[in-house]
Amino acid sequence: MSRAGTFLLSVGVVLFVALLGWQGFGSVAATLAAAGWGLLAVAAFHFVPLFVDAGAISVLFSRNERDVSLRDALLARWAGESVNSLMPAGQIGGPMLMVRYLAQRGMRARGAAAVITVSTTMQTVAQLIFALIGVVLLTGYAAGGSSALTIAVLAVIGVIGLMIFGFYLAQRRGLFGRAMRFASGIAARFSAKRDWSSLVTRAEAVDAAVHELYRERGKVASSFGLSLFGWIVGTGEVWLALHLLGHPVGWAEALLLESLGQAIRGAAFAIPGSLGVQEGGYLLLAKLVGLPPEAALALSLAKRARELLLGVPGIVYLHFVEKGWQRRRLARVPEID
Repeated sequence: MSRAGTFLLSVGVVLFVALLGWQGFGSVAATLAAAGWGLLAVAAFHFVPLFVDAGAISVLFSRNERDVSLRDALLARWAGESVNSLMPAGQIGGPMLMVRYLAQRGMRARGAAAVITVSTTMQTVAQLIFALIGVVLLTGYAAGGSSALTIAVLAVIGVIGLMIFGFYLAQRRGLFGRAMRFASGIAARFSAKRDWSSLVTRAEAVDAAVHELYRERGKVASSFGLSLFGWIVGTGEVWLALHLLGHPVGWAEALLLESLGQAIRGAAFAIPGSLGVQEGGYLLLAKLVGLPPEAALALSLAKRARELLLGVPGIVYLHFVEKGWQRRRLARVPEID
């Protein structure tokens, strides 16, 4: 982990502990304990939006890619989300490993990179729309100081929207080719012996595959629609968790908490796991729907428990898949007498 990553993680840990200490470790723990084994049900429910997200990936598969299926998309999505949730790799590590996983399943590398790039973009655009739905709900709770919160959330959404638009423009203008040429130019200053032309060619092939995929508007629209549906279905996780914690809310309140909570978490992508920021976001939003502070923190901890329950097996699975692929690759290499 870089020094910046270590610093941000430290800030997140301090904020996380401070918020728990401020509300009282005992009260938060008691509220979380009320869910008991119900936390397993929360983790199990997460497979529903996970399956929908896998569908958003698989609809982008080419008809020529017969070696990959919805099952492969589901396992790739599970492994990628596990890495994003638990590993200090920002939000980049997950998509990169998803590309590698699909390539190991027999998909062409450039096709896998294009599919994950476009599906990630559509999922982020869908998250933006999902957050705007939350803002509409938030205005219904606007009273007193909550109008300031609405403005702050809109500012966060605006920043995220600009980042998405910039990412999309970069894709349309040859993101991977430009990045590889830039990297090769810097590397050439330190080692002039290595030829980077093949890597640049591969990166440009990925750009071409991304452009070609964006031309299939039906597939892209389907991916966006499924991604948005996945975000909405994910509201059930908050609704279920709060019922198990003994603080039930309606669907509208759960949707507000999930949509704006995810937006706040997404804005803090630089902090591993958005540690501390997610908890602070739920504390701010909980007041609007009548949740006590300890319930808001218990909800955040329930979601983190779900990340551990599904994420640790996901990373272990990815480890053994990688080892198996490496063994098969070495077995195909002919021995030299």
